[in-house]
This record gives sequence, C-alpha cells and structure tokens, in this order.
Amino acid sequence: MTGPIAVKDRALGPDLARGFLLLFIALANIHGFLHPPGVGDIRAMPIPTALPDRIVAFLETTLVDGRSYTMFAALFGYGMVQIARRQTGEWKSTRKLLRRRALWLILLGLLHAVLLYYGDILTAYGLIALVLVSAIRWSDSRLLVSAAVMTLFGSWAFAFLSTPNPPDSAAEMYPWAIDHNPLLGMAGRAFAISISAPVLAVTAAGAFLFGIWAARRGLYEHPEQHQQTLRRMVAIGVPLSFLGGVPLALYTAGLLPATDANIIPVAGLHALTGFAGGPAYAALIALWSLRVRRTPVVTAIQATGQRSLTCYLTQSVVWTVLFAPFLLDLGSSLKLWQSVLVAVATWAFTVFLADQMRRRDLRGPFEVLLRRLTYRNQTARQ
Repeated sequence: MTGPIAVKDRALGPDLARGFLLLFIALANIHGFLHPPGVGDIRAMPIPTALPDRIVAFLETTLVDGRSYTMFAALFGYGMVQIARRQTGEWKSTRKLLRRRALWLILLGLLHAVLLYYGDILTAYGLIALVLVSAIRWSDSRLLVSAAVMTLFGSWAFAFLSTPNPPDSAAEMYPWAIDHNPLLGMAGRAFAISISAPVLAVTAAGAFLFGIWAARRGLYEHPEQHQQTLRRMVAIGVPLSFLGGVPLALYTAGLLPATDANIIPVAGLHALTGFAGGPAYAALIALWSLRVRRTPVVTAIQATGQRSLTCYLTQSVVWTVLFAPFLLDLGSSLKLWQSVLVAVATWAFTVFLADQMRRRDLRGPFEVLLRRLTYRNQTARQ
C-alpha cells in the first residue's frame, strides 16, 4: 500500500466537489432532526411560520434538497470508474474488487445507521455499486438511456415519499422519538434503513449512471478540456434545478397549504429537476477549480474531499451529541434558520479536522479501513 497522496498529486475538481458536497449533505440532513411541538412537516422539514424560517425553507428546497444526493450519486459513480482504472488485472478481478468494496460499504452504512444516524446514505450507494457494477462496461448510449429511465422512475418514487405529515405524525416520526431507550432506538433505525436504503438506491441510480458517463470523459478531473460541456451543464442544470424546486418550496415554506394531492406532482418535478442540479453543481465547482488560487482554505476543502467518508461519519457524531434526547436534545427548540448555522459550523469543523490530518500526512481513518477491507490479500495502487 502506498503512502498518503499529497494534495498536489490529485485533480482539484473532484476533491473540491466532494468537499463542498459535505456542506450540502449537512444542510440537507439537519432539518430532519427538528421537531417543534404542534408542527407538521414536508420532506422532514418543519413547516415554518416565521419569516427567517420561511426564507431558509424556500432556499433549502430549491438549492439543496433533492440536489445533494444526486451530486453525491454522480460523484460516487465517477469515483468507481477512477478505482477501476487503477486496477491492472482483467475485468473479472476488477469487478470482484468493486463488489467487495460495495459489500463493505453496505455493512459500514448499516452500522452507521443503527449506531448513529437513521438517514445513512452509504448503504444505498453500496447497493447501487453492487447491482450496477457492470455499468462501467456499458456503451455510452446504454448508459444514458438507462440513466434517463432510472431518473424518471426515481423521481416517481421520490414524489410518493414526499407526502406531508401532520403535527402528531411528525413528532412520532422524529428519528429519535423512542431513543430515550437507546436499544429501542437502534432497533427502530435498523428497521428504517432496511426500507429507506433500497428506495434511495432507486432514486439515485440515474445520477450514478451519469457519473460513470462523465468519468469516461474526465469531465471533472480535466475541466480545462471540457469547458464548453461544463458551462452548458451549469447554464442549463442550475436554473432548471432552481425553477423546478420552486413549486415544492411554496409548500415547504408554508406559503401554500399542503395536501397529498398537491404535493406529489410538485415533488416529482422537484426530484426530476434535481437530477440536473446535482451534476451541474459539480460542473460549476470543476470550472471554478480552473481559476481558484491554492489558498489555505481551498487546500483544506480539497483535503476534506479526500477524506469525505470520515468527514461524513463525523457529521453524524455531531448530530448525535446535539439532538439525541439523552444528550443535548436540541430538536424541539432549534429554529430552522439556526439549524443552518449549526450545519455550516459542523461542516467547517470537519474541514478543520481534515486539514489537520493533511498537515500530519494522514489519511482519513475510515478511508484507510475501507481500503484495507477492499484490497485485502492483494497489492493495489491508489
């Protein structure tokens, strides 16, 4: 196994995208821990009444919700192609390695969900990698057609999972509602992840396949060679994603009364346009990487992207401390606008930790663990 790879040896674009992705994930996840008394929710976001919370709900719905997971899926598919390229053996051995990595990722995700966070995404992406590993060898046309089909199907599934919850139901569905008994909480999360992971895998598969297609061209690794394509992705994807999220945002911001009948169509549109937004965000960051100076902050964010698994799991430790009822239990008192500040501060904390590891020439501990489990009994390059 080789030693830690210096920042200068890595393509800046993908690492920066993964580093900023963790901020999107923090913003997308944190409102799911809020459960103000007597308040219903849409997509786990409490329906606000105060102006600052309405503004936050509108912006989170149009810019983050349903966009962060498609960005993650695209970058995950992109990264799987990068791993496959580094292998020197035949396809059969490469496929076996990727499936082994997927299985360990599923196990790690299950442990993460049971012990810490009900909304784990590692299990879902491990399932995608396990089932769709052969997509690396598909033709471009098969990849894009399959991505389009899965995007439509995933948007439909997303829509039917977005129905509003009334106040009493919202409180009962709070992720730690029974966690005053931690063992019952772990059992509840084990049951929840067994349902949510396959559904999330279906909703994210289209973006994952697009990421494979993008990796074949090196869109995010070599943005200087693909500026026209990346600019087109940004020019179309970002505004389409924002505008497609506006109808649902009118409901999540409490500006329109929500029912199942009016939420499902706009949630489907929200999800469908989110598949354009996630990869477009990564394209925007790749273009920015061509012009950004290597400041200490940029270097730290790149280091975060290199240790994204460790930083993602660190977020869950913070959520547990802040929101578990047997610890600080802030879920019933924190305002939506305040949760944004907490999410940004949590992300900044992980950036600091990642940069400290970089300064000491250390990989992320969970990256090391996953690599050792994946590459056991064989020598591989990274």
